[in-house]
Amino acid sequence: MTDWTPIVFVTFKVLIFGTCMFFAIKWHYDQGKKGGNKTDRRTLLRTCGKVAALFMLALLTVLFLTFTLASKLGMDLNLP
Repeated sequence: MTDWTPIVFVTFKVLIFGTCMFFAIKWHYDQGKKGGNKTDRRTLLRTCGKVAALFMLALLTVLFLTFTLASKLGMDLNLP
């Protein structure tokens, strides 16, 4: 018999995140149609690049800290 808890929670999570993402995208789209702040394409691409770089830096930091902590705790990190 399958454990029903992960199925229910994953389904709930997907539904909630999907709904929230839909309304967030819709709100931003409606703000853009209203004639909100006009940013040029160059500024937008520069900002996206900065956000992507910060995300990668944060990802690498978490990865490094995870492996450092795991090795300090004596966990075997070798692949079979």
